[in-house]
Amino acid sequence: MKKIVVLGGGYGGVLTAKKLAKRLGNEKDVSISLIDRKPYHTMLTELHEVAACRVEEEAIRMDLKQIFAGRKVDVVLDEITNIDFDGQSLKGNHKSYDYDYLVIGTGCKPSFFGIPGAEENSFSFWSYEDAVKLKRQIRDMFLQASKTADAERRKELLTFVVVGAGFTGVELIGELAEYRAELCHEFHIDPNEVRLVVADMAPKILPILPDKLIQKAAKYLRKMGVEMITGAKITGVTENSVVLGEKGEVKAATIVWTAGVEGSDLVGNLDVQQNGRKRIVTNDKLQSIDHENVYVVGDNIFYIPEGEERPIPQMVENAELSAGIIAHNIVADIKKGKHKSYKPTFHGTMVCIGGRYGVASVGMPGKMFNCSGFLAMLFKHLINMVYFIQVLGFHKVWTYKIHEFFRVKNNRSFVGGHLAMRSPNIWLVPLRIFVGGKWFLEGVDKMQKILADPSKIFLIPAPVADGTSGASVADAATSASQAAEGAAEAFGPALPVPDFLKSMVNWSMDTFFYTSDGGFTGLAHFFQTAMVVAELVFGAMLILGLFTALSSLATMAMGVMIYMSGMAGYEMLWYFFGACALIGGSGSTLGLDYYLYPHLKRIWKKIPFVKKWYLYTD
Repeated sequence: MKKIVVLGGGYGGVLTAKKLAKRLGNEKDVSISLIDRKPYHTMLTELHEVAACRVEEEAIRMDLKQIFAGRKVDVVLDEITNIDFDGQSLKGNHKSYDYDYLVIGTGCKPSFFGIPGAEENSFSFWSYEDAVKLKRQIRDMFLQASKTADAERRKELLTFVVVGAGFTGVELIGELAEYRAELCHEFHIDPNEVRLVVADMAPKILPILPDKLIQKAAKYLRKMGVEMITGAKITGVTENSVVLGEKGEVKAATIVWTAGVEGSDLVGNLDVQQNGRKRIVTNDKLQSIDHENVYVVGDNIFYIPEGEERPIPQMVENAELSAGIIAHNIVADIKKGKHKSYKPTFHGTMVCIGGRYGVASVGMPGKMFNCSGFLAMLFKHLINMVYFIQVLGFHKVWTYKIHEFFRVKNNRSFVGGHLAMRSPNIWLVPLRIFVGGKWFLEGVDKMQKILADPSKIFLIPAPVADGTSGASVADAATSASQAAEGAAEAFGPALPVPDFLKSMVNWSMDTFFYTSDGGFTGLAHFFQTAMVVAELVFGAMLILGLFTALSSLATMAMGVMIYMSGMAGYEMLWYFFGACALIGGSGSTLGLDYYLYPHLKRIWKKIPFVKKWYLYTD
């Protein structure tokens, strides 16, 4: 039995384990384990959204056992304290774990560079717990400020300093600037009293971006009332201030540290060659240069590609790309195949400054495309969804769209509030009952006519062609007149139908519904019977609020068929657009869907195929 252990449930660890499971899922003599001290995978690039209350806390977490449901990966919850490379064993708090191949992806932690007081007096911002803690701190500062009459203390409480003007720092301060209006309204505070500062030793914010994008980002931050202090040597942090060298001291009750990262404590203590703030030195196959059966993924890699001067950057795309190479090379080890070298091709960077604005430089090396605003935010969301598809499929993509577009507060989205779910479903109940009642009554009316004279079940008359149909011209004309009168009586004047649709309908009717003697085929009678029954059934389902999405779609389809037959009056528009408004869960209020859907969801999620491919929603 070959034992593969992936250490760390971050971006690189999760993707490596998934790719290994895909390649080795049918190998009985291979086991794959993923070990992490937390039961969930965190979207570290989205921490600012939780801290500034743009999305719910659970929006940035994904349960590891849910991710690997139905896959050949054993999720183990334990904290590894040491690795014995010679004995090929990991020592955890609960037990030890042997391995034949090890993938190290423990990620990073904040680096405070030995600055006095930085670690003790600032909020770190590198985990789910950090984001939740900061979220509570921010609200608490506004609450305390609303209760104090001391002007100096109030100023201190309402000053927020973010140390570090890289991606994380700028995204956080931008999110706070957007959140400020909501908090000021809630706690009755003048927005001008709130001071937001981002400070960095570098001469400019977002230094790895092109200058044009830096200027746009800086302009937007200034517009939002953010102070940018660059070229400031941070020399100390106290309980209520940050010392910016020659640029003075800023008093603040909340100081957030985003100035840099280094390898985890575990990696820092390992007996392997390291460089660049506790990163493990690897070869081009992403193997530790000290142990060929130990691979390194994501932020823990220190590798300088051929022709480059700097090591690969610590970014999500590196984790994604390296995961595929490592999975391939481990499979090659086991099956005696050929290794691949890591030749990363990065496709750019994106920074969102709040939920409405962002800047991005995307494309291919040497052919980068710079954009800002709507387009940059669109790229960011699309790239996030590409990652989610790999990790948790449809389930996570759906919940991501819900959090980012449909449940936004105060229009904090790059599409504003246009997609926000603002209207409670209770206001749709009268419309649901009205539309369902109209369809049900229409079915009842037709059923009464059919019961009175079963020969009239088919309401559309056969066409008259040169008087040669089985029915006489007079009979056909009478029948057509009666059908037209019936349609006008039911729906009013008919909606105009384009000629090309008329010809398509006439051809299908001639082919499948009419007999040579002017009568109707068995299929015609079956079709008309099904339509009448459908009107009754789907009308009743809408009234009762049962499977309302399905019922609404079905009635829309029936409306289209009636329209194409030439018998739909203008009233049919109400049927169609009314049903369109009812698709999104109108039966969850005062309807049977309220009771049925939760039960069906529980059953559905237990189906192995559904669990494996994440074909469900919460």
